[in-house]
Amino acid sequence: MLLGRRPDAERFLANPDRSVRAALIFGRDLGVVRERGQGLAAKVTQHPDDPFDVALITDADMDEDPARLVDDLMALSLMGGRRLVRLRLSTERAGPDRLAAEALEHHAAGEYNPEAFFLIEAGNLDRNSALRRAAEKHPAAVAIPCYEDEIGDLARMTREALAKDKLALTSEALDIFVRRLPHERGVARREIERLALYLGPGGGATGTADDLTDFLGVEPEASLADAAQDAFGGRLAAAQAGLRRAAQEGEGGPSAVRAMSSHLARLRRTATLRAAGAELAEAAKASGVFWKNEKEFLRQARAWDLGPIAEIQPELLQADRACKQTGSPDHLIAERLALTIAAKARRLGL
Repeated sequence: MLLGRRPDAERFLANPDRSVRAALIFGRDLGVVRERGQGLAAKVTQHPDDPFDVALITDADMDEDPARLVDDLMALSLMGGRRLVRLRLSTERAGPDRLAAEALEHHAAGEYNPEAFFLIEAGNLDRNSALRRAAEKHPAAVAIPCYEDEIGDLARMTREALAKDKLALTSEALDIFVRRLPHERGVARREIERLALYLGPGGGATGTADDLTDFLGVEPEASLADAAQDAFGGRLAAAQAGLRRAAQEGEGGPSAVRAMSSHLARLRRTATLRAAGAELAEAAKASGVFWKNEKEFLRQARAWDLGPIAEIQPELLQADRACKQTGSPDHLIAERLALTIAAKARRLGL
């Protein structure tokens, strides 16, 4: 069965149903896949790293010995506990996908060791994947898709990780930090650990925006935040150059679209507050604009009122949907969106 909603997935991962014999965790963000897989493994067996109770198999192992996966699923635990068979697929080749799907179907039906739990961790699987279809349709198996972390997820992860070291960030500093974090879970966690070391673990410090200046350094020219600001400021060449540099640094099209959506959200909130009677500078500050960007943002906010914002909003929604389609040219979609926004900004006089 498919656990596509995050609350459903989180409930299962926290307390896996004993009637479920197999779980497929998959997605583009392998950091999230690995983290969820490790958490589930710890729920299934008390010793997830014990070679006597746990078998770890890769697609390379399956290439070398196609029968190994079934042999491990049929084997009994040497220590008498619940056995865990953990398969990690690093490619999307049809061979390992098909073998894993067949093994999952037989194991979920109870044809192998019923006390064994079959955990598969894979990358992005489309709907044509035999393994994904098998996990989604069988009542004794679950399929858990992993999506890129959103800003709210990164903020929560940052707060929780820093709190363990008795540290915190102000709301402004947290916003700055999470918008600079990569959306790959493993890399993001390393950046949070680096920040904790910078602030001083156990010191009870609360980092401010000024504290982050030295830690983050100068905002890189290739940052998606700058590219978004350039697009809404009518500077197409700078925006597209920034997007291409960001792409070279590993930032994909969906992240670029999110950056432009976040910038639009600040403009919309500012325009809404102005319509309610707030002064422009006051409205911009309430919208979370970083002080270093305030001058340029105020210039844009004078032109981007609620009318133009409502006209450009469908373009961002369409780009977001297009990026989520299999095989979509993410970077071209983001660059085309920047072109549309910059052209609109120029017509507004920017």
